[in-house]
Amino acid sequence: MRLLLVASLLVAGLVGTPHFATAQDGGYPVKTNRNTEFVFLNGEVVRRDGAVTTPLTQNVKLAGGTKINYKNGIVEMPDGKKTTLREGDYVKPDGGIVFATPQSAATSRGETAPADAKFTTYVQKGEASPNASQEIYLLRRKVELLNEKVSVLSKNQSGTPDTSLLDRQLGELDTQIQQLRK
Repeated sequence: MRLLLVASLLVAGLVGTPHFATAQDGGYPVKTNRNTEFVFLNGEVVRRDGAVTTPLTQNVKLAGGTKINYKNGIVEMPDGKKTTLREGDYVKPDGGIVFATPQSAATSRGETAPADAKFTTYVQKGEASPNASQEIYLLRRKVELLNEKVSVLSKNQSGTPDTSLLDRQLGELDTQIQQLRK
């Protein structure tokens, strides 16, 4: 019985060993989805998936190599550049940082921003392109033609297949798309 307990503890210790090495290398690899954010809130980094916020208990490493220290908000990019998150800043799954204030953005660049600085609000001038639906239709048609051309070129045929008709149709579509964009 005692031997079983000792063996269990030994196995548990061996299973945990690689995790210690991973933590020293910059954090545990984490799986994310497109809604995952690592947000600096109340002095620590938390994981936010949509509306669900989960406290972190260890440093993490994103798939692209970005490392996040959950205690102090230091983010190390794969190229070695480091920045410190401020309240409300967050890291996206691709490693990009979104700054909550102009001051935190300036600090990350080694600059200072006035206390009353505000982000410039993006405003779309005018309406969206009146030709947007027509352009989408033409682009979809272009994708169909390109797929058709790939299919023709992929077939095992002797000699080079004739794609001149498809090429002409693609050229006409390109001309129509360019005219819509003017």
